[in-house]
Amino acid sequence: MKINQAAELAGITSKNIRFYEDRGLITPARDAGNGYRDYSMEDVEQLYRIKLLRMLGISCESIRRLQSGELDFDKCMDDHIAELEKTGSNIEHMKTMCRVLRDEADSLSEIEASVYLERMKELEKGGAKFVNTRMTDMRKRKTGAIISAIVVISFLILVLGAMLFLNASDPAPKGVIAFFLIAAAVIAVAVVYVLKQRIDEVKKGEIDEASKY
Repeated sequence: MKINQAAELAGITSKNIRFYEDRGLITPARDAGNGYRDYSMEDVEQLYRIKLLRMLGISCESIRRLQSGELDFDKCMDDHIAELEKTGSNIEHMKTMCRVLRDEADSLSEIEASVYLERMKELEKGGAKFVNTRMTDMRKRKTGAIISAIVVISFLILVLGAMLFLNASDPAPKGVIAFFLIAAAVIAVAVVYVLKQRIDEVKKGEIDEASKY
């Protein structure tokens, strides 16, 4: 299957999957005909496991070491529980889930991640907080920046339109008109520039955020 299909099944983004590939956490096969990545259901199950552990706040490096056998699963869970206890934040649900995983599985490959993800989804409905693996907030920020820019530019256009309409019946000095036109153009350019910068920041944030997944 293609990357977007695997992303939809796993409930993450294609950006997440590419990030995992860059970190060596997943290595899909290549189609012999076109060289494109060909994701299997085994890859999707691997993505489930990665998503599960990332939602619990376990680092990509720890996941890589679990996959390679360098890190014992029980030790990983115990070490992470100890780390969570140090944060002092509302992490009781993650600690509980880590204990459940430690008690119910002896290795990463034994985890049926979709089952635990469903449990976590139900807990989230009740107010539990886990690491967020969705990009909704990022998209909202990007959309908000675009809407704000459109509103400002639309307001400028309305003001200029009103000014030119009034000027038709009561002409103002050309210098004054030129000043306002130049000022409006400068503001519009500044708004577009700020919008571009904001979108770039959001995109960078998406990449940075992917490191948490």
